[in-house]
Amino acid sequence: MTNLVPVGRALLSVSDKTGLLDLAKALAAQGVELISTGGTASALRTAGLAVRDVAEVTGFPEMMDGRVKTLHPMVHGGLLALRDDDEHLVAMAAHGIEPIDLLVVNLYPFEAAVARGASYDDCIENIDIGGPAMIRAAAKNHRFVNVVTDIADYAPLLAEMKANDGATSLAFRQKLALTAYSRTAAYDAAVSGWMAGALKEPAPRRRAFAGQLASTLRYGENPHQKAAFYTDGTWRAGVATARQLQGKELSYNNINDTDAAFELVAEFDPSEGPACVIVKHANPCGVARGATLAEAYERAFDCDRTSAFGGIIALNQPLDGPTAEKICEIFTEVVIAPGADAAAREVFSAKKNLRLLTTMGLPDPMAKGLMFKQVAGGFLVQDRDSGHVDALDLKVVTQRKPTEAELADLLFAWTVAKHVKSNAIIYANDGATVGVGAGQMSRVDSTRIAARKAQDMALGLGLAQPLTVGSVVASDAFFPFADGLLAAAEAGAVAVIQPGGSMRDAEVIAAADAAGLAMVFTGQRHFRH
Repeated sequence: MTNLVPVGRALLSVSDKTGLLDLAKALAAQGVELISTGGTASALRTAGLAVRDVAEVTGFPEMMDGRVKTLHPMVHGGLLALRDDDEHLVAMAAHGIEPIDLLVVNLYPFEAAVARGASYDDCIENIDIGGPAMIRAAAKNHRFVNVVTDIADYAPLLAEMKANDGATSLAFRQKLALTAYSRTAAYDAAVSGWMAGALKEPAPRRRAFAGQLASTLRYGENPHQKAAFYTDGTWRAGVATARQLQGKELSYNNINDTDAAFELVAEFDPSEGPACVIVKHANPCGVARGATLAEAYERAFDCDRTSAFGGIIALNQPLDGPTAEKICEIFTEVVIAPGADAAAREVFSAKKNLRLLTTMGLPDPMAKGLMFKQVAGGFLVQDRDSGHVDALDLKVVTQRKPTEAELADLLFAWTVAKHVKSNAIIYANDGATVGVGAGQMSRVDSTRIAARKAQDMALGLGLAQPLTVGSVVASDAFFPFADGLLAAAEAGAVAVIQPGGSMRDAEVIAAADAAGLAMVFTGQRHFRH
């Protein structure tokens, strides 16, 4: 049963008037009576359409700067009345309430006000009240009422009415109702999230998150998992706001890994020189600075050429032709950069499946924000890890102090460690990673795995010794025992950066002194799970 319901009267009240006139003209052409409010009614009249003011329907003028106009039984009765309930029909007749078969509403632009940094009072004024109330009413009564909250649904509505001689089916109205409730939920989530921030409330009693569908995905992490990609309404340079210039559609894993790569490369200020990050399975397998982008890429690639195959590449400066040529020498899934010049795009055009994303900027690694993760029965919420240290924050705890070159590498390695799954160990030499140990249950295992990868690369590159010799090493959390530090020394590391804070710090410091290492404490850790 299609439960076709003809559309006879429509109430239109929109903040964003994109597509409004075309919709209204098409409705009027099908004999639909139009009711409207304020600026929407004015726009319709200017276009020569017959429209009744809501004030005429309710018998009350719009008042209080438009705060009160649709909150009235003549409106809500028309939306909520059950057309097959005799008591409802009697009440409508007794009070002169006419049915409203179609509601078209988009809400005050609250999210836009927040995004532009509007004042507290301005944001409050951009909280819609009448709109959500009408949307909920119409959506609840979707057995009889169509509710359109998204401009993207204008064309489908008109197509549905054309196919059914001015009527709509229950299945169509159900889909509209789902979209409507999702919209009001997202709107309320935006308001509550903004207010929590405005009031500096870190843990409100209830927390809501919402997103808007950006794309459906072929599958999730694995082919048997369904997946989709949603944006959260905020603007942050990255995969969610990037422009895809070429290549296949992004997969779930592509999006996840690209985000990881771009957030790390953004840690390196482009004004201080080119930087490149190569990520595989959400962990960096090579990070480097260079005099040119091509050099930065080559140095990052030389950290772990095996893992780089089929990886994600992120750059902190616009992609150029020479770098693009180097990248095309192996299979790469995605390249993301602030831009790409004509030469680079020409080179990549021969690689039809290679995805190229440009972002027009880098995300601010110091920006505040929330991250959440679902667990059974709930979800965890935390601030984004915007922790940062510089040379003045470091405490030298060994007899030997690091040299200026070692200090620069220590800070570089520490920056990378922030983006590597714990337990994380990073060997770095002259502004490039030379060994990465990630995601191990034991810190000493991460230390040894990273050193072993460096040995393998030395053999592959024909080097006399691995680049861990003379390197520095970063540990995302303290060394609980001296074994991990000694393993790094055995690999050739000469300086260490770690948070400190272990019960055995004295033992670890003594081991560093015995090995002739320089070691600094940050007082800050970077667990990443």
